[in-house]
Amino acid sequence: MLNPNLDEIQLTKEEYERYSRHIILPEVGLEGQKRLKAASVLCIGTGGLGAPLLLYLAAAGIGRIGIVDFDVVDSSNLHRQIIHGISWVGKPKIESAKSRVLEINPNCQVDLYETRISSENALDLIKPYDVVVDGTDNFPTRYLVNDACVMLNKPNVYGSIFRFEGQATVFNYEGGPNYRDLYPEPPPPGMVPSCAEGGVLGVLCGIIGTIQATEVIKIILGQGNTLSGRLMLYNALEMKFRELKLRPNPVRPVIEKLIDYEEFCGIPQAKAEEAKQQMEISEMTVQDLKELLDSGADDFVLLDVRNPNEYEIAKIPGSVLVPLPDIESGQGIEQVKELVNGHRLIAHCKLGGRSAKALSILKDAGIEGTNVKGGITAWSREVDPSVPEY
Repeated sequence: MLNPNLDEIQLTKEEYERYSRHIILPEVGLEGQKRLKAASVLCIGTGGLGAPLLLYLAAAGIGRIGIVDFDVVDSSNLHRQIIHGISWVGKPKIESAKSRVLEINPNCQVDLYETRISSENALDLIKPYDVVVDGTDNFPTRYLVNDACVMLNKPNVYGSIFRFEGQATVFNYEGGPNYRDLYPEPPPPGMVPSCAEGGVLGVLCGIIGTIQATEVIKIILGQGNTLSGRLMLYNALEMKFRELKLRPNPVRPVIEKLIDYEEFCGIPQAKAEEAKQQMEISEMTVQDLKELLDSGADDFVLLDVRNPNEYEIAKIPGSVLVPLPDIESGQGIEQVKELVNGHRLIAHCKLGGRSAKALSILKDAGIEGTNVKGGITAWSREVDPSVPEY
């Protein structure tokens, strides 16, 4: 409803006061503020990107906001997901987000969808809204949201973040490119680490999320030049913005139906290969490891394959650090051989996945080992709570 009947939209006296700094802008005016009140926006995800953009969409006077999320607030979210607070830890993110949105703008209609967006429900979720904002952090969902928006002809305001870098653009708007023009094929599973593995600067989320909110508002107002056809790249460490041109690919496939996006992104195959890999590697529990450490045995080496900064946060007593990237490059294999020197090898990481990968590489090099199931996270939760969980 980007062209609503504005005669039916009225502002209250309180809204005139609230939005006065908007209304006196010639590019917004009374008509623009009415457009914002008449508009509906669906935000998919209330994480690092969804948190700041929801705050600003509510503050701008968007009349109807839909929120899709199925996660709960975790303490590790709070350094970047500023819509949530300590009192909401362990509770649904969508409830936390709704509470904050209504505190900012009690006139906003907030629709909650506590579900995972999928090929079965995406069209029904997206159809009632004027603009969609993609605040997700995985490739299957990004392709799904893109394809659903293309099929329904909805603008898709996109953003992504990793470590100190972020990007934003607008897809499927006024004949512009869509996500498949930027990424025709997904990267191999595991090639791009998650924020949980790679980390992310908290304020970066605010910058990219606020840019997404700005683009939503411009689309609704019909003002300015949107990022459609332009991919904005931001490096927080260098404090630099760059821009790449995007154009529709004339030979891209026509999107006529939603598919199995996990299959498209190779997730099932990757999980099967990982499961096969883990089956070929022996495992032990953190309780087994504790019993071994308590016994005073000295016939083993406990290898930690996490990154050095993770090792600084938390470590299991007696562990030796050889990061997975060093093992993958081959540089760390000789180091591990020297450490083992006839001893039993036990390896761990944060959750168990990286150490299983490291042991698979080492096995090919003739070094057998045992993986600690659940990694240092399980150690912190089940053995020693004094070890920080991150």
